[in-house]
Amino acid sequence: MIIEIPYKVGDNVSFKLSSGEEIIGRLDSETATSYTVKKPMVLIMQEQGLGLAPFMFSVSPDGKFVLQANSVLCMAKTESEISKQYTKQTSGIALV
Repeated sequence: MIIEIPYKVGDNVSFKLSSGEEIIGRLDSETATSYTVKKPMVLIMQEQGLGLAPFMFSVSPDGKFVLQANSVLCMAKTESEISKQYTKQTSGIALV
């Protein structure tokens, strides 16, 4: 039987918050009460389809952000095409 690990530190992960927002970021650490993510971005709908925007506009987007676990409804590894878009937008590296 193959055991699949859903995500690990360093993966691009998606969070659905209790506020309804969907956040994508690189997982830095996880505890029983919080998740720390690097460069979080919020998923938005645009005329051309899904897009990414900064999670917060009033702080440096390169920082680490702590999400309280009680505000997170669910979390999963980000789908590969959206993960590639996130990596391109946050690092300038285009993955094929």
